[in-house]
Amino acid sequence: MKKICSIILAACFFVSSFTNAPTSVFAQAAVKEMVDGDSSAYQTNGVISKQNLPVFYEKLKAKLTYPMSWNSGKYLNFTTWKSAAKARVMAALPTEKTVPFDAKVIAEEDRGTYIAQKIAFNITPESRVLALLLIPKGKGPFPAAVLLHDHGAKFDIGKEKLIRSWGDSAKDVSAQLWVQKYFSGRFIGDEMAKRGYAVIAVDALGWGDRGPLKSDDQQALASNMFNLGSSLGGLMAYEDIRTVDFLTVQPQVDKKKVVAVGFSMGAYRAWQLAALSDKIKAGASICWMAEDKGLMIPGNNQLKGQSAFQMMLPGVINYLDYPDVASLAAPKAMLFYDGSDDVLFPTISVQAAYDNMRKVWKSQQADNKLETKIWPGLGHVFVQEQQEAVFDWLDRQITVK
Repeated sequence: MKKICSIILAACFFVSSFTNAPTSVFAQAAVKEMVDGDSSAYQTNGVISKQNLPVFYEKLKAKLTYPMSWNSGKYLNFTTWKSAAKARVMAALPTEKTVPFDAKVIAEEDRGTYIAQKIAFNITPESRVLALLLIPKGKGPFPAAVLLHDHGAKFDIGKEKLIRSWGDSAKDVSAQLWVQKYFSGRFIGDEMAKRGYAVIAVDALGWGDRGPLKSDDQQALASNMFNLGSSLGGLMAYEDIRTVDFLTVQPQVDKKKVVAVGFSMGAYRAWQLAALSDKIKAGASICWMAEDKGLMIPGNNQLKGQSAFQMMLPGVINYLDYPDVASLAAPKAMLFYDGSDDVLFPTISVQAAYDNMRKVWKSQQADNKLETKIWPGLGHVFVQEQQEAVFDWLDRQITVK
């Protein structure tokens, strides 16, 4: 019987290819592979059209039980849990031998109450990066902020989305349009520098001076990174940690008062950084928090591939959900804002993630250290009202004088 089916199948494909005609109903029936001679046991469909999901995705989701979550109930000691869970996450990052930063100031601009610098330093043994650094005038050391830029499928600028640059008219115009669209026309870093923070921002691989990458090329870059024994998400996480390391050795910086702030992909990077670096004392994440299962649904932006690779640490999702990883920051002070009208992050999944994290902070008698809010009527933005609320909250956490 199997031999007969194979002959029929080959004949159908020959006729179809010879005539260049659509596959007939007969051919469609023939390609249904019979198993052990049972004509009722046909091959199942594979992929949901236009969704990039396997038809069995719900069954795969059901297998995700996050056994290393603090809320799984498997751990009795919080310190033991943090050590094991953090080790699992760190295993997905590159193992790099640290090198001297060898920092050089490339350019400088006086902005009244603070100085803006373009500064180059070694972030890994393979990469030297250009950062934007803002230092308040006066007597330090100053509280400091690592700002993490978004994705936005816009690669010509990265750090310039958060700190106003100079000397490149094309980037300056592009950045101004970006902040008008998402940040009420304000550069987050410059606003924080005016409030007395030292601020740094660095391009992730593919953005700004480290690109520009093109949106349709992301998947190829991601696969190439995998084949080189690394990953985009792992590299980005490692470089963010090294950026903190660099900032905390600056003589003008109070290393006991360093915070992480980010929007969209930068929000993901901010809570991840707070979870993985003990040098971060507080974090503010705007518009990137949800449960993984709530993003793996037809129509969600995460299904497009491309931009998802930066927010994926290989293998970690089999052990820890996104809010579980963020909870490694507990009992630090952490703030999470999302918009009720943000189509990228379904509110029900955002709230579930908030509830998940709330249990962790509450278990450590630190419920007052976790600030969460879904802003009514707002989409995927970080507007002035939110900014002021974040800045005031950060000031309270680090007691800026």
